[in-house]
Amino acid sequence: MKRDRVYHPILRPRRGELTALAHLSDDDAQRVTPIVELEPGDTLVPLIRELRPRSGTIAVDFGDVPEPAGDPERLALRLAELGIAMIPVLRPYESSLRLSAHGNAARMHRRRAVLRLRPHADAANPAEADAVTARVLRATALDPDEIDLLIDLAETACVAHTTEVEERARRVLRWARSAPWRSVSVAAGAMPPNLDDLPTDRPVAVGRLDVRVWARLGEPGMGYADYGVTSPVRRHGVQHHRQLPTLRYTSDRDWWIYRWARRGGRSDDRCHDLCRALVTSPQWPPAGARFSWGDAEIAKRARTARGAGSSASWIAWSTSHHIAHVLRTLPEAG
Repeated sequence: MKRDRVYHPILRPRRGELTALAHLSDDDAQRVTPIVELEPGDTLVPLIRELRPRSGTIAVDFGDVPEPAGDPERLALRLAELGIAMIPVLRPYESSLRLSAHGNAARMHRRRAVLRLRPHADAANPAEADAVTARVLRATALDPDEIDLLIDLAETACVAHTTEVEERARRVLRWARSAPWRSVSVAAGAMPPNLDDLPTDRPVAVGRLDVRVWARLGEPGMGYADYGVTSPVRRHGVQHHRQLPTLRYTSDRDWWIYRWARRGGRSDDRCHDLCRALVTSPQWPPAGARFSWGDAEIAKRARTARGAGSSASWIAWSTSHHIAHVLRTLPEAG
C-alpha cells in the first residue's frame, strides 16, 4: 500500500480554519494538504484571496453543493490565479457530468484527484465498491494511480462504536489492496457536534476516538486524515446565543475543551482567564508559544486582557495547534 505522506485535515471554508492555514510554518505547509468542504455560495475564493493560506495545494470537495451548481474547472482556474493548485475530490454519488468536470480539473495541474469513499453510505461490500469505483474512473477518465483513496469513516461517536468502525475500516482496507491507488488514507472524526452541554470554567477532556481507531488499525503505509477540531456532523439551523470563549486544545489522546462563562466579567476578561488557565495546565507543550502560531496567540491573550478575539479566532488558534500536534505526533502522516 502506497502511503500519502501528507496530512489531510477535512475543513470547512470558514475564516477560522483558513486563518490557521495562513499561518502554517514553511515546513508544515509542505506536509499539509487540506480538504475543504465547499458550501453553497462563493465564500472560498474571497477568503483565500484575503487570507492567503500557505498550503500551495488544496483539495476541494463539491459534495454539499447541489448540482448543477458548482464548476470544478472554473474554480480550479480561479484558485490557480491565486497561486493555489486545486485537487478535485470525487464523490461516488455525484453525476457523471460533474465527475467528468472533476477529471478535467484534475488534468489542469497535477493530474491528481481524491476519491472520498464512505463505506457506510457508498458501498456495503466489495462488489458494490468495485462498481462504484469503476463508474468514477470511467466518468473522470482517470486511473487509480492518479487517485488518492480516502476512506472516510465519518463520526466515531463513542467507545462502543469504535469497534464497529474499526472492523468496517479493515474490510475496506483489504478491498483497497486490489487496485494500485496513488495512496490510501483513513479519516474519522470524534468531536461532538455540540459543546453547549459541557461544564464551563474548567477544562473537560473529550476522547480523540478517531485517532485511536487509526492507531489500532496499524496498516502499513496507511495515511492519516481527520476533521480537525470540528465534528463530521453538521449543525443545522441558526445559533441564537452568543458563543462562550472556547478553545479545543489537542493532546495525544484527548481534546481539552476550555469553555469559560461570561458571568463576572467582559468577554476580554473571560478569554484572558481561559488562556491563563491553559498556559499553566499540564496540556501546555514544553515549547509553549513556539509550538504553533495558535499557541503564540493563546500565550499573548494569557498576558493581557485586551483582544479576546471571536469564535473564528478561537477556531483558528485551536486548528493551528491541532495541525502542529498531528504533524509532530504521527510520523506516518508526514
